[in-house]
Formats: sequence, structure tokens, C-alpha cells
Amino acid sequence: MTPDDVALAIAANPRLIVPAGTCEPHGSHLPLGSDAIIVERLADDLSAEFRIVRAPTVEYGVNAVTPEVLPGAASVRRKTLRRWLNDLLQDWEGSGVEEFLVLTAHGHAPHMEALATVVTDRSRVRVVDVFTIDLAAVAETAEGPIHGGEIDTSLMLYLAPQLVRMDLARDCILPESERRRYRRGTTMYLPADSRGGVGAATLASIERGRAIYEFIRGRIAERVLGRAPAAEAVP
Repeated sequence: MTPDDVALAIAANPRLIVPAGTCEPHGSHLPLGSDAIIVERLADDLSAEFRIVRAPTVEYGVNAVTPEVLPGAASVRRKTLRRWLNDLLQDWEGSGVEEFLVLTAHGHAPHMEALATVVTDRSRVRVVDVFTIDLAAVAETAEGPIHGGEIDTSLMLYLAPQLVRMDLARDCILPESERRRYRRGTTMYLPADSRGGVGAATLASIERGRAIYEFIRGRIAERVLGRAPAAEAVP
């Protein structure tokens, strides 16, 4: 888009979607940056549906701790991510944006704290971790870890199947006590043999990925961006 294109689009709809990913491992079978791929596709689809400008993806976030250094995994500190977004959103606000929707797919507590504490002079900032959505209706293991497990792997099989190595997928199931803590970021320390992935990756499928993706997209469209549910939509 040219500057004039952006100005016209923001004047018509003064909102901005900001995809915030990570460059983080999710097991041996998934590519680095899976989080970014998922939220970038969501941002593209929601931008097209609602005619909202979509910012370039923030490719780095605050990674979970792994027992070993995994090649390619790169992270920033919480305060770095927060300052980075503060700077970016300030400039976007100067272009006329009145509301920001920051999309992420990474529930690590320091990462979420960085996004949730971004401030602007006058605009509203809404942060959506797509995995806080209740996925029990579309996933077999919705209540368990999702970092490279069934949900992440299914989504990647649907969105970028050429990047998934299902021949290398393996399940890494945590004990129940650790699973509850892990599920929402109170602990994100991964087992030594996990290669950055936890959960039941072998349950994943393209069909399940499509169902999960459309469910997430629909929930954000209805509950965040204001689209009427399908049963109530006016033709």
C-alpha cells in the first residue's frame, strides 16, 4: 500500500490489526515461527473481511525457556518487546489509528505481559491470544498443552502443510499437575526431550486444523470485531 492508500483506508476504518508472533521451536516436526504463521493468516483474513488495515507482522516475541539452545530460536526480552510495540503503535496512532487489535498465539506469561502493557496516547489497545478461546468443541485435547501438540500441528497442517514434518512428530505428555500450570503460562519450562513441543502432535490432521482455524476466526470476528453470529446475520 502507498501512504495515500493507507490514509484512505484508516479514514474509512480507523482500526489496525497487528500480528505478533515468535521465532520459537514447537518440536522437531514444526517450523520456527509457527505462531507468526498462524496469526498472520488470521490477520489477513480478518483484514479482508472487515476492511481493516493489517500491519506487518512482528516476527519476534518472548520465547519459553528450553533446556538446550535450539538452532534458529531467537527471542527478545519482555521490556524490549514492550518498547518496540510502544514505538510502533505511537507512529501508527499518528496516522489516525484509534483502535489496535494485537493478535498473538503464544500464552507465555512474559510475552503476554509485554503486549498487555503497551500504552498509547489516546487509542484503544486490545490484545487477543487466540489460544485463550475454548476449543473443546473442535479439538480432542483442548484442555492440555498446545505448544506443538494437536492444536498447533493441526493448524499448521491446514495453513502450511509443506512446512510440517509429520514423520518427526512425537507426543510429549506432561503429568496432570504440570499440565495445568503449563496450560496458561504459569510455567513454560519444557522437558529436556521435547525439542520445544508438548502435547499430542500425532492426533493432528488437516481436517481438524480447518475446523480449529475457522472456529478461532469466527470467535474473533463475532466477539472482538462485531460480526453477527451466522444464525443472526442479516442477508
